[in-house]
Amino acid sequence: MENEQKGSTEEKLRLFEVRKADLLTMGGEKMVLKQHELTKLTARERVDLLFDADTFQEIQLFVKHRSTLFGLGEKEIPADGVITGFGLINGRTVFAAAQDFTSAGGSLGEMHAKKIWKVMDMALSARKPFVAMNDSGGARIQEGVPSLEGYGGIFYRNTIASGYIPQITAIMGPTAGGAVYSPALADWVFMVKKNSYMYITGPEVIKAVIGEEVSHEDLGGAVAHATKSGVCHFVTESDQDCLARIRTFLSFLPDSCHSPLPVAACTDSPGRECPELDTIIPDKTNRVYDMKKVIAAVADKGEIFEPHELWAKNIIVAFIRIMGRPVGVIANNPKFNAGILDVNASDKASRFIRFCDAFNIPLLTFSDVPGYMPGTRQEWSGIISHGAKLLHAYSEATVPKLTVVTRKAYGGAYLGMCSKQLGADYVMAWPTAEIAVMGAEGACNIVYRREISSADDPAARRAELACAYEGQFNNPYFAASLGVIEEIIRPRDTRKRVATLLETLQDKTEVRLLKKHNNIPL
Repeated sequence: MENEQKGSTEEKLRLFEVRKADLLTMGGEKMVLKQHELTKLTARERVDLLFDADTFQEIQLFVKHRSTLFGLGEKEIPADGVITGFGLINGRTVFAAAQDFTSAGGSLGEMHAKKIWKVMDMALSARKPFVAMNDSGGARIQEGVPSLEGYGGIFYRNTIASGYIPQITAIMGPTAGGAVYSPALADWVFMVKKNSYMYITGPEVIKAVIGEEVSHEDLGGAVAHATKSGVCHFVTESDQDCLARIRTFLSFLPDSCHSPLPVAACTDSPGRECPELDTIIPDKTNRVYDMKKVIAAVADKGEIFEPHELWAKNIIVAFIRIMGRPVGVIANNPKFNAGILDVNASDKASRFIRFCDAFNIPLLTFSDVPGYMPGTRQEWSGIISHGAKLLHAYSEATVPKLTVVTRKAYGGAYLGMCSKQLGADYVMAWPTAEIAVMGAEGACNIVYRREISSADDPAARRAELACAYEGQFNNPYFAASLGVIEEIIRPRDTRKRVATLLETLQDKTEVRLLKKHNNIPL
């Protein structure tokens, strides 16, 4: 009897191993080969690359769909087309879901969605980041409404998790229709060149409905979304590059809004001077310079991790470290449209500020802004409400906020780049700073209009008055005399001052009015 029972147990274990091995083959050898021919990794290969070796723990491997419509009752879909679980990335726990395109095209059905719900719920309960790897033909049409409900449950969890745990989506294949809204609700979107695309309606539908012809890549490819729509934050060269960059990115982020910031080993010095900054501002105010060099000079070892590099280039948002601690940087970029604020730049910076504030990442702002973009196009596109987002985001943020004015800081745009009045904890200016209501020529045309018009040589008189105005106002001393800025510093001392202030303010607390939530001007 004992031997018989032992044999039964052995048989059960053998059967378990056979069934498990069968599921691990995903869609089978032919489908895996086809995936590789498209220069795409399989879902399981992606999981293996994303997580530290031998740390991934899969959950709900044996889940099966239960639909019998349109022949599905006879169809086996291994793991129901999605790999879910958790493991370690750089030694820290992260949860993930990877859609398996080799199994029914990674289509999302009822049980497929419920697997994603489960792993997202676990991430929320554990207060750990969640990474989604999307590669799917979309909703499993044969299952009907349950597929749509599946998406709805994911969207709901994306929203509940927002600001609580970091959410990253990697688009590594097709993502169309309702599937695009989960990435949009996540914090960050990575896309792989040539192999990934996102859109609400595909090229065929567009051609049929409005007669417009467009390719998949031009409509919703990585470069299109990185340069035109701003939906994509990071363009990557391959699956391998995408996953490596996600691993790097997670090293900047805390596990949750309640977790401490990760601190990297640092061999850089808090007292390091940056002599190159003393000469980076051109003598002529209409000349450009590279703001990224300013950011790199201040950062530990010159390292910058930049989202949205290809969109709204007139403003830069980036993650750096100061003495090993993550810092979020917002900076006008004089190389593009003079660093002016427009609709897209305001949206880009506002979303970044709110993310950093949600996860307790201090903010460092470099201001060199001549104003807001003028013209009917911007006004009719809503620059008023979009510009207000930036004011709202900075004012709402309670993390340490430091501002450095490097050159121009004019008018409402000066306020918009984290002025003292928007809650900056400490505002510094370089001697090259120009803090004023507007540029000298524009100011003189208003203040001295009659005097200029009545002069024998209006142009010469305008130039003379503009020079006097610049001497009085286009410098940091008037603002410093009124306490509008805290101090004027040598450019070379910027890292030293920032490092000291961040250390001083690291325990900053700020209590706001009790309310349900703000009503940001969306």
